[in-house]
Amino acid sequence: MNSSYLNFKDKHILVVGDVMLDRYWHGGTSRISPEAPVQVVKVSNIEDRPGGAANVALGLAKLGLSVTLVGVVGHDENAVALERCLESSGVICRFVRSEHLPTITKLRVMSRHQQLIRLDFEERDDCLSQNEAVATMVKECLTNSDAVIYSDYQKGCLADVPSLIKLSNNAKVPSFVDPKGDDFSIYRGATLVKPNFVEFETIVGTCSSESDIQTKGTQLKEQFGWDALLVTRGEDGLVLFENDKAPFSLATSAKEVYDVTGAGDTVIAALTAVYVTSKRFTDAVEYANQAAGFVVGKLGTASITAGQLDAIMYQRSHSTNFGVLAPAELLEQIKLAQMSGEKVVFTNGCFDILHPGHVAYMKQAKALGDRLIVAVNTDASVKRLKGEKRPINDLVHRMAVLEGVGAIDWVTWFDEDTPKELIETLSPDVLVKGGDYSIDTIVGADHVLKQGGEVKVLSFVDGYSTTSIIEKANL
Repeated sequence: MNSSYLNFKDKHILVVGDVMLDRYWHGGTSRISPEAPVQVVKVSNIEDRPGGAANVALGLAKLGLSVTLVGVVGHDENAVALERCLESSGVICRFVRSEHLPTITKLRVMSRHQQLIRLDFEERDDCLSQNEAVATMVKECLTNSDAVIYSDYQKGCLADVPSLIKLSNNAKVPSFVDPKGDDFSIYRGATLVKPNFVEFETIVGTCSSESDIQTKGTQLKEQFGWDALLVTRGEDGLVLFENDKAPFSLATSAKEVYDVTGAGDTVIAALTAVYVTSKRFTDAVEYANQAAGFVVGKLGTASITAGQLDAIMYQRSHSTNFGVLAPAELLEQIKLAQMSGEKVVFTNGCFDILHPGHVAYMKQAKALGDRLIVAVNTDASVKRLKGEKRPINDLVHRMAVLEGVGAIDWVTWFDEDTPKELIETLSPDVLVKGGDYSIDTIVGADHVLKQGGEVKVLSFVDGYSTTSIIEKANL
Protein backbone atom coordinates (compact mmCIF):
# COMPACT_ATOMS: atom_id res chain seq x y z
CA MET A 1 0.00 0.00 0.00
CA ASN A 2 1.14 3.53 -0.78
CA SER A 3 1.22 5.08 2.70
CA SER A 4 1.74 8.67 1.53
CA TYR A 5 -1.60 9.66 3.12
CA LEU A 6 -0.20 8.69 6.50
CA ASN A 7 3.01 10.69 6.22
CA PHE A 8 1.90 13.37 8.67
CA LYS A 9 5.24 14.50 10.05
CA ASP A 10 5.27 17.86 8.26
CA LYS A 11 1.66 18.69 9.16
CA HIS A 12 0.57 20.88 12.06
CA ILE A 13 -2.98 20.91 13.43
CA LEU A 14 -4.41 23.42 15.89
CA VAL A 15 -7.09 22.07 18.25
CA VAL A 16 -9.34 24.51 20.09
CA GLY A 17 -12.08 23.51 22.50
CA ASP A 18 -13.26 22.22 25.83
CA VAL A 19 -10.45 20.27 27.46
CA MET A 20 -11.06 17.78 30.23
CA LEU A 21 -9.27 15.29 32.42
CA ASP A 22 -10.68 11.76 32.30
CA ARG A 23 -9.71 10.11 35.57
CA TYR A 24 -10.25 6.40 36.18
CA TRP A 25 -10.28 4.65 39.55
CA HIS A 26 -9.85 0.91 39.02
CA GLY A 27 -10.49 -1.72 41.68
CA GLY A 28 -12.14 -4.96 42.62
CA THR A 29 -15.57 -5.43 44.16
CA SER A 30 -16.31 -8.27 46.57
CA ARG A 31 -18.92 -6.96 49.02
CA ILE A 32 -21.87 -4.63 49.53
CA SER A 33 -21.47 -1.60 51.78
CA PRO A 34 -23.08 -1.92 55.23
CA GLU A 35 -23.98 1.79 54.98
CA ALA A 36 -26.06 1.60 51.79
CA PRO A 37 -26.99 -1.00 49.11
CA VAL A 38 -23.99 -0.20 46.92
CA GLN A 39 -20.86 -2.10 45.92
CA VAL A 40 -17.61 -1.33 47.69
CA VAL A 41 -14.71 -0.76 45.27
CA LYS A 42 -11.22 -1.21 46.65
CA VAL A 43 -9.24 1.20 44.48
CA SER A 44 -5.93 -0.28 43.37
CA ASN A 45 -5.03 1.90 40.39
CA ILE A 46 -5.61 5.51 39.33
CA GLU A 47 -5.29 6.45 35.66
CA ASP A 48 -5.45 9.87 34.04
CA ARG A 49 -6.25 10.42 30.35
CA PRO A 50 -6.91 13.57 28.31
CA GLY A 51 -10.58 14.02 27.44
CA GLY A 52 -12.73 16.24 25.23
CA ALA A 53 -10.68 18.47 22.95
CA ALA A 54 -7.57 17.20 24.74
CA ASN A 55 -8.36 13.68 23.52
CA VAL A 56 -8.62 15.02 19.95
CA ALA A 57 -5.17 16.56 20.33
CA LEU A 58 -3.77 13.34 21.79
CA GLY A 59 -5.23 11.35 18.89
CA LEU A 60 -3.51 13.61 16.38
CA ALA A 61 -0.21 13.33 18.24
CA LYS A 62 -0.48 9.52 18.26
CA LEU A 63 -0.93 9.67 14.48
CA GLY A 64 2.36 11.54 14.25
CA LEU A 65 1.22 15.10 13.62
CA SER A 66 2.50 18.23 15.28
CA VAL A 67 -0.33 19.53 17.51
CA THR A 68 -1.06 22.69 19.47
CA LEU A 69 -4.00 22.67 21.90
CA VAL A 70 -5.85 25.78 23.08
CA GLY A 71 -8.31 25.39 25.95
CA VAL A 72 -9.38 26.69 29.35
CA VAL A 73 -8.23 25.06 32.61
CA GLY A 74 -8.16 26.01 36.25
CA HIS A 75 -5.26 26.74 38.60
CA ASP A 76 -5.35 23.27 40.13
CA GLU A 77 -3.66 19.89 40.35
CA ASN A 78 -5.90 18.43 37.66
CA ALA A 79 -4.67 21.01 35.14
CA VAL A 80 -1.10 19.98 35.94
CA ALA A 81 -1.99 16.30 35.49
CA LEU A 82 -3.72 17.01 32.16
CA GLU A 83 -0.81 19.07 30.85
CA ARG A 84 1.65 16.37 31.93
CA CYS A 85 -0.31 13.69 30.00
CA LEU A 86 -0.43 15.80 26.85
CA GLU A 87 3.11 17.09 26.80
CA SER A 88 4.50 13.58 27.33
CA SER A 89 2.86 12.70 23.98
CA GLY A 90 4.21 15.77 22.21
CA VAL A 91 1.17 18.08 22.37
CA ILE A 92 1.98 21.77 22.78
CA CYS A 93 -0.42 23.17 25.40
CA ARG A 94 -1.53 26.83 25.18
CA PHE A 95 -3.95 26.94 28.08
CA VAL A 96 -5.97 29.89 29.31
CA ARG A 97 -5.85 29.53 33.10
CA SER A 98 -9.00 30.63 34.87
CA GLU A 99 -8.79 32.10 38.35
CA HIS A 100 -12.24 30.88 39.39
CA LEU A 101 -13.07 27.82 37.23
CA PRO A 102 -11.83 24.31 38.00
CA THR A 103 -10.34 22.08 35.33
CA ILE A 104 -13.22 20.00 33.97
CA THR A 105 -12.75 16.47 35.33
CA LYS A 106 -14.77 13.32 34.79
CA LEU A 107 -14.08 10.63 37.35
CA ARG A 108 -15.08 7.09 36.40
CA VAL A 109 -15.07 4.27 38.94
CA MET A 110 -14.26 0.99 37.16
CA SER A 111 -14.40 -2.63 38.23
CA ARG A 112 -13.81 -5.66 36.05
CA HIS A 113 -13.79 -3.47 32.95
CA GLN A 114 -17.24 -2.10 33.78
CA GLN A 115 -18.05 1.52 34.61
CA LEU A 116 -19.95 1.68 37.90
CA ILE A 117 -20.42 5.43 38.21
CA ARG A 118 -19.20 8.71 36.73
CA LEU A 119 -18.71 11.87 38.75
CA ASP A 120 -18.32 15.21 36.94
CA PHE A 121 -16.47 18.22 38.37
CA GLU A 122 -17.15 21.33 36.30
CA GLU A 123 -18.50 24.84 36.21
CA ARG A 124 -19.23 26.99 33.18
CA ASP A 125 -18.53 30.70 32.75
CA ASP A 126 -18.71 32.40 29.33
CA CYS A 127 -16.82 35.46 30.52
CA LEU A 128 -15.61 38.03 27.98
CA SER A 129 -11.99 38.00 29.18
CA GLN A 130 -11.81 34.23 28.64
CA ASN A 131 -13.16 34.54 25.07
CA GLU A 132 -10.66 37.26 24.24
CA ALA A 133 -7.75 35.24 25.62
CA VAL A 134 -8.77 32.18 23.57
CA ALA A 135 -9.15 34.28 20.41
CA THR A 136 -5.70 35.83 20.92
CA MET A 137 -4.06 32.43 21.25
CA VAL A 138 -5.92 31.06 18.22
CA LYS A 139 -4.85 33.99 16.06
CA GLU A 140 -1.21 33.46 17.07
CA CYS A 141 -1.31 29.71 16.39
CA LEU A 142 -3.10 29.83 13.02
CA THR A 143 -0.06 31.19 11.21
CA ASN A 144 1.70 27.82 11.03
CA SER A 145 -1.34 25.50 11.06
CA ASP A 146 -2.54 23.31 8.17
CA ALA A 147 -6.00 23.00 9.74
CA VAL A 148 -7.89 23.82 12.92
CA ILE A 149 -10.33 21.61 14.80
CA TYR A 150 -13.00 23.24 16.95
CA SER A 151 -14.08 20.61 19.49
CA ASP A 152 -17.25 21.89 21.14
CA TYR A 153 -18.63 20.26 24.28
CA GLN A 154 -20.55 23.42 25.27
CA LYS A 155 -18.41 23.99 28.35
CA GLY A 156 -17.56 27.60 27.50
CA CYS A 157 -14.28 27.62 25.60
CA LEU A 158 -16.06 28.03 22.25
CA ALA A 159 -18.69 30.48 23.47
CA ASP A 160 -17.64 32.80 20.63
CA VAL A 161 -16.97 30.15 17.99
CA PRO A 162 -18.33 32.33 15.10
CA SER A 163 -15.45 34.76 15.64
CA LEU A 164 -12.94 31.92 15.78
CA ILE A 165 -14.21 30.45 12.49
CA LYS A 166 -13.85 33.88 10.91
CA LEU A 167 -10.26 34.03 12.15
CA SER A 168 -9.45 30.70 10.52
CA ASN A 169 -11.20 31.68 7.28
CA ASN A 170 -9.28 34.96 7.16
CA ALA A 171 -6.06 33.00 7.62
CA LYS A 172 -7.18 30.56 4.85
CA VAL A 173 -6.88 27.64 7.27
CA PRO A 174 -9.58 24.94 6.85
CA SER A 175 -11.72 24.45 9.94
CA PHE A 176 -13.28 21.17 11.12
CA VAL A 177 -16.01 21.30 13.77
CA ASP A 178 -17.23 18.65 16.19
CA PRO A 179 -20.48 20.42 17.16
CA LYS A 180 -22.87 20.48 20.07
CA GLY A 181 -26.26 21.97 20.86
CA ASP A 182 -29.35 22.96 18.92
CA ASP A 183 -28.02 25.96 17.01
CA PHE A 184 -25.65 25.09 14.17
CA SER A 185 -25.77 28.60 12.76
CA ILE A 186 -22.84 29.41 15.06
CA TYR A 187 -20.68 27.14 12.87
CA ARG A 188 -21.56 28.99 9.65
CA GLY A 189 -18.66 29.11 7.18
CA ALA A 190 -16.68 26.17 8.59
CA THR A 191 -15.02 23.76 6.16
CA LEU A 192 -16.62 20.61 7.59
CA VAL A 193 -19.01 19.96 10.46
CA LYS A 194 -19.35 16.49 12.02
CA PRO A 195 -22.46 15.88 14.14
CA ASN A 196 -23.58 12.47 15.34
CA PHE A 197 -27.03 11.31 14.26
CA VAL A 198 -28.82 12.51 17.41
CA GLU A 199 -27.27 15.97 17.01
CA PHE A 200 -28.18 15.94 13.32
CA GLU A 201 -31.85 15.13 13.99
CA THR A 202 -31.94 17.78 16.72
CA ILE A 203 -31.27 20.33 13.97
CA VAL A 204 -33.17 18.94 10.97
CA GLY A 205 -35.94 16.96 12.66
CA THR A 206 -36.69 13.24 12.65
CA CYS A 207 -35.51 11.40 9.52
CA SER A 208 -37.86 8.61 8.44
CA SER A 209 -35.78 7.17 5.60
CA GLU A 210 -32.39 7.18 3.89
CA SER A 211 -33.81 9.57 1.30
CA ASP A 212 -34.93 11.88 4.09
CA ILE A 213 -31.42 11.87 5.58
CA GLN A 214 -29.86 12.68 2.22
CA THR A 215 -32.29 15.50 1.46
CA LYS A 216 -32.00 17.12 4.88
CA GLY A 217 -28.23 16.67 5.02
CA THR A 218 -27.76 18.38 1.66
CA GLN A 219 -30.03 21.25 2.71
CA LEU A 220 -28.24 21.70 6.04
CA LYS A 221 -24.81 21.84 4.41
CA GLU A 222 -25.97 24.42 1.89
CA GLN A 223 -27.82 26.47 4.51
CA PHE A 224 -24.68 27.17 6.52
CA GLY A 225 -22.13 27.30 3.71
CA TRP A 226 -20.02 24.30 4.68
CA ASP A 227 -17.84 22.55 2.11
CA ALA A 228 -18.82 19.23 3.66
CA LEU A 229 -21.04 17.69 6.34
CA LEU A 230 -20.26 14.32 7.91
CA VAL A 231 -23.00 12.61 9.94
CA THR A 232 -21.83 9.71 12.11
CA ARG A 233 -24.55 7.13 12.71
CA GLY A 234 -23.09 4.58 15.13
CA GLU A 235 -23.83 1.05 13.97
CA ASP A 236 -25.34 2.46 10.75
CA GLY A 237 -21.99 3.91 9.66
CA LEU A 238 -21.56 7.45 8.36
CA VAL A 239 -22.64 9.60 5.46
CA LEU A 240 -20.70 12.43 3.83
CA PHE A 241 -22.31 15.38 2.08
CA GLU A 242 -19.91 17.23 -0.20
CA ASN A 243 -20.29 20.04 -2.73
CA ASP A 244 -21.31 18.88 -6.24
CA LYS A 245 -21.27 15.19 -5.28
CA ALA A 246 -23.86 12.60 -4.33
CA PRO A 247 -23.97 11.66 -0.63
CA PHE A 248 -21.26 9.10 0.18
CA SER A 249 -22.17 6.43 2.73
CA LEU A 250 -19.99 3.91 4.52
CA ALA A 251 -21.00 1.02 6.78
CA THR A 252 -19.37 0.94 10.20
CA SER A 253 -16.04 -0.89 10.35
CA ALA A 254 -16.46 -1.86 14.02
CA LYS A 255 -16.43 -5.62 14.66
CA GLU A 256 -16.99 -5.46 18.44
CA VAL A 257 -17.94 -2.47 20.56
CA TYR A 258 -16.61 -2.30 24.12
CA ASP A 259 -16.68 1.45 24.77
CA VAL A 260 -17.73 4.35 22.54
CA THR A 261 -16.00 6.90 24.77
CA GLY A 262 -13.99 9.26 22.56
CA ALA A 263 -15.09 7.69 19.26
CA GLY A 264 -16.20 11.08 17.93
CA ASP A 265 -12.84 12.56 18.91
CA THR A 266 -11.08 9.84 16.93
CA VAL A 267 -13.24 10.49 13.85
CA ILE A 268 -12.55 14.23 13.76
CA ALA A 269 -8.82 13.71 14.42
CA ALA A 270 -8.27 11.05 11.74
CA LEU A 271 -10.54 12.89 9.30
CA THR A 272 -8.58 16.13 9.59
CA ALA A 273 -5.19 14.42 9.51
CA VAL A 274 -5.91 12.58 6.27
CA TYR A 275 -7.65 15.54 4.64
CA VAL A 276 -4.71 17.92 5.09
CA THR A 277 -2.55 15.35 3.30
CA SER A 278 -4.82 13.98 0.55
CA LYS A 279 -7.25 16.95 0.12
CA ARG A 280 -10.04 14.43 -0.51
CA PHE A 281 -12.98 14.20 1.88
CA THR A 282 -13.86 10.65 0.81
CA ASP A 283 -10.34 9.43 1.62
CA ALA A 284 -10.49 11.19 4.98
CA VAL A 285 -13.88 9.65 5.83
CA GLU A 286 -12.73 6.13 4.93
CA TYR A 287 -9.68 6.39 7.21
CA ALA A 288 -11.72 8.01 9.99
CA ASN A 289 -14.25 5.18 9.80
CA GLN A 290 -11.52 2.57 10.23
CA ALA A 291 -9.93 4.51 13.10
CA ALA A 292 -13.26 4.75 14.94
CA GLY A 293 -13.89 1.03 14.43
CA PHE A 294 -10.54 0.34 16.07
CA VAL A 295 -10.96 2.53 19.17
CA VAL A 296 -14.50 1.44 20.06
CA GLY A 297 -13.07 -2.05 20.46
CA LYS A 298 -10.91 -0.71 23.32
CA LEU A 299 -11.92 0.23 26.85
CA GLY A 300 -11.99 3.94 27.69
CA THR A 301 -10.70 6.84 25.61
CA ALA A 302 -8.31 5.03 23.28
CA SER A 303 -6.14 6.27 20.40
CA ILE A 304 -4.81 4.76 17.20
CA THR A 305 -1.34 5.21 15.74
CA ALA A 306 -0.49 5.86 12.10
CA GLY A 307 1.11 2.42 11.93
CA GLN A 308 -2.03 0.69 13.21
CA LEU A 309 -4.26 2.63 10.83
CA ASP A 310 -1.88 1.97 7.95
CA ALA A 311 -1.98 -1.76 8.72
CA ILE A 312 -5.79 -1.80 8.75
CA MET A 313 -5.99 -0.02 5.41
CA TYR A 314 -3.29 -2.25 3.93
CA GLN A 315 -5.28 -5.33 4.86
CA ARG A 316 -8.45 -3.86 3.34
CA SER A 317 -6.75 -2.81 0.11
CA HIS A 318 -5.21 -6.25 -0.35
CA SER A 319 -8.55 -8.03 0.05
CA THR A 320 -9.96 -6.31 -3.03
CA ASN A 321 -12.53 -8.23 -5.05
CA PHE A 322 -11.89 -8.33 -8.78
CA GLY A 323 -14.03 -9.55 -11.67
CA VAL A 324 -17.68 -8.75 -12.37
CA LEU A 325 -19.16 -6.34 -9.79
CA ALA A 326 -22.34 -4.32 -9.57
CA PRO A 327 -21.72 -0.55 -9.76
CA ALA A 328 -22.42 -0.06 -6.04
CA GLU A 329 -19.95 -2.79 -5.06
CA LEU A 330 -17.39 -1.46 -7.51
CA LEU A 331 -17.48 2.03 -6.00
CA GLU A 332 -16.12 0.74 -2.67
CA GLN A 333 -13.30 -1.14 -4.44
CA ILE A 334 -12.34 1.95 -6.43
CA LYS A 335 -12.09 4.02 -3.25
CA LEU A 336 -9.81 1.42 -1.69
CA ALA A 337 -7.61 1.32 -4.79
CA GLN A 338 -7.34 5.11 -4.97
CA MET A 339 -6.50 5.37 -1.26
CA SER A 340 -3.74 2.86 -1.90
CA GLY A 341 -2.25 5.27 -4.44
CA GLU A 342 -3.48 3.29 -7.46
CA LYS A 343 -4.69 5.01 -10.64
CA VAL A 344 -8.03 3.70 -11.89
CA VAL A 345 -8.74 3.64 -15.65
CA PHE A 346 -12.26 3.41 -17.11
CA THR A 347 -13.49 2.48 -20.58
CA ASN A 348 -16.79 1.24 -21.94
CA GLY A 349 -18.51 -0.36 -24.92
CA CYS A 350 -20.86 -3.08 -26.16
CA PHE A 351 -18.11 -5.69 -26.79
CA ASP A 352 -20.63 -7.93 -28.52
CA ILE A 353 -17.99 -10.18 -30.07
CA LEU A 354 -14.57 -9.85 -28.46
CA HIS A 355 -11.71 -9.87 -30.97
CA PRO A 356 -7.90 -9.27 -30.95
CA GLY A 357 -8.42 -5.57 -31.59
CA HIS A 358 -10.37 -5.27 -28.35
CA VAL A 359 -7.72 -7.16 -26.40
CA ALA A 360 -4.92 -4.93 -27.72
CA TYR A 361 -7.00 -1.87 -26.83
CA MET A 362 -7.49 -3.17 -23.27
CA LYS A 363 -3.74 -3.63 -22.85
CA GLN A 364 -3.12 -0.05 -24.00
CA ALA A 365 -5.78 1.24 -21.61
CA LYS A 366 -4.39 -0.72 -18.65
CA ALA A 367 -0.92 0.72 -19.33
CA LEU A 368 -2.33 4.18 -18.46
CA GLY A 369 -2.90 3.23 -14.82
CA ASP A 370 -2.95 0.46 -12.24
CA ARG A 371 -6.53 -0.85 -12.42
CA LEU A 372 -8.83 -1.11 -15.45
CA ILE A 373 -12.63 -1.00 -15.35
CA VAL A 374 -14.64 -2.04 -18.40
CA ALA A 375 -18.31 -1.00 -18.33
CA VAL A 376 -20.61 -2.87 -20.70
CA ASN A 377 -23.93 -1.80 -22.26
CA THR A 378 -26.82 -4.00 -21.15
CA ASP A 379 -28.77 -5.95 -23.78
CA ALA A 380 -31.53 -3.33 -23.84
CA SER A 381 -29.00 -0.54 -24.27
CA VAL A 382 -27.28 -2.37 -27.17
CA LYS A 383 -30.63 -2.87 -28.93
CA ARG A 384 -31.39 0.84 -28.70
CA LEU A 385 -27.98 1.71 -30.14
CA LYS A 386 -27.48 -1.02 -32.77
CA GLY A 387 -30.91 -2.42 -33.59
CA GLU A 388 -33.13 -5.35 -32.66
CA LYS A 389 -30.75 -8.01 -34.00
CA ARG A 390 -28.07 -7.08 -31.51
CA PRO A 391 -26.47 -8.10 -29.27
CA ILE A 392 -25.31 -11.43 -30.61
CA ASN A 393 -24.15 -12.42 -27.12
CA ASP A 394 -26.15 -11.51 -24.02
CA LEU A 395 -24.76 -9.39 -21.18
CA VAL A 396 -23.74 -12.30 -18.94
CA HIS A 397 -21.86 -13.95 -21.83
CA ARG A 398 -20.08 -10.71 -22.79
CA MET A 399 -19.02 -9.91 -19.21
CA ALA A 400 -17.78 -13.46 -18.63
CA VAL A 401 -15.50 -13.23 -21.67
CA LEU A 402 -14.20 -9.79 -20.65
CA GLU A 403 -13.53 -11.04 -17.11
CA GLY A 404 -11.06 -13.52 -18.60
CA VAL A 405 -8.95 -10.80 -20.27
CA GLY A 406 -5.81 -10.40 -18.19
CA ALA A 407 -5.60 -6.62 -18.51
CA ILE A 408 -9.08 -6.10 -17.02
CA ASP A 409 -9.54 -5.86 -13.25
CA TRP A 410 -13.26 -5.11 -13.00
CA VAL A 411 -16.25 -5.53 -15.28
CA THR A 412 -19.56 -3.77 -14.62
CA TRP A 413 -22.60 -2.65 -16.61
CA PHE A 414 -24.89 0.29 -17.36
CA ASP A 415 -28.39 0.38 -18.82
CA GLU A 416 -28.43 3.93 -20.18
CA ASP A 417 -27.43 4.83 -23.73
CA THR A 418 -24.24 6.41 -22.40
CA PRO A 419 -22.13 5.75 -19.28
CA LYS A 420 -22.33 9.39 -18.14
CA GLU A 421 -24.12 8.65 -14.86
CA LEU A 422 -21.84 5.71 -14.08
CA ILE A 423 -18.68 7.75 -14.74
CA GLU A 424 -19.91 10.51 -12.43
CA THR A 425 -20.61 7.94 -9.71
CA LEU A 426 -17.30 6.07 -9.97
CA SER A 427 -15.04 9.09 -10.69
CA PRO A 428 -12.13 7.20 -12.32
CA ASP A 429 -8.70 8.79 -12.58
CA VAL A 430 -8.41 8.15 -16.32
CA LEU A 431 -11.21 7.94 -18.91
CA VAL A 432 -10.32 6.14 -22.16
CA LYS A 433 -12.16 5.84 -25.46
CA GLY A 434 -11.12 4.11 -28.65
CA GLY A 435 -11.89 5.42 -32.11
CA ASP A 436 -12.32 8.74 -33.86
CA TYR A 437 -13.12 10.97 -30.88
CA SER A 438 -11.98 14.33 -29.64
CA ILE A 439 -11.88 14.88 -25.89
CA ASP A 440 -14.75 17.36 -25.95
CA THR A 441 -17.06 14.75 -27.54
CA ILE A 442 -16.35 11.96 -25.05
CA VAL A 443 -19.20 11.35 -22.62
CA GLY A 444 -18.09 11.94 -19.02
CA ALA A 445 -14.89 13.75 -19.98
CA ASP A 446 -15.98 17.02 -18.35
CA HIS A 447 -16.57 15.29 -15.01
CA VAL A 448 -13.24 13.42 -15.00
CA LEU A 449 -11.31 16.55 -15.94
CA LYS A 450 -13.11 18.57 -13.28
CA GLN A 451 -12.03 15.97 -10.68
CA GLY A 452 -8.40 16.39 -11.76
CA GLY A 453 -8.30 13.25 -13.91
CA GLU A 454 -7.18 12.53 -17.47
CA VAL A 455 -9.02 11.72 -20.70
CA LYS A 456 -7.27 9.70 -23.43
CA VAL A 457 -8.22 8.63 -26.97
CA LEU A 458 -6.72 5.36 -28.25
CA SER A 459 -6.89 3.82 -31.71
CA PHE A 460 -8.30 0.36 -32.29
CA VAL A 461 -6.03 -2.12 -34.06
CA ASP A 462 -6.72 -2.06 -37.83
CA GLY A 463 -8.28 -5.10 -39.48
CA TYR A 464 -10.68 -6.05 -36.72
CA SER A 465 -14.31 -5.05 -36.14
CA THR A 466 -17.41 -6.68 -34.70
CA THR A 467 -19.44 -5.64 -37.76
CA SER A 468 -17.06 -7.38 -40.19
CA ILE A 469 -17.10 -10.56 -38.10
CA ILE A 470 -20.91 -10.59 -38.16
CA GLU A 471 -20.96 -10.01 -41.91
CA LYS A 472 -18.59 -12.95 -42.51
CA ALA A 473 -20.70 -15.17 -40.28
CA ASN A 474 -23.77 -14.39 -42.39
CA LEU A 475 -22.09 -15.48 -45.67
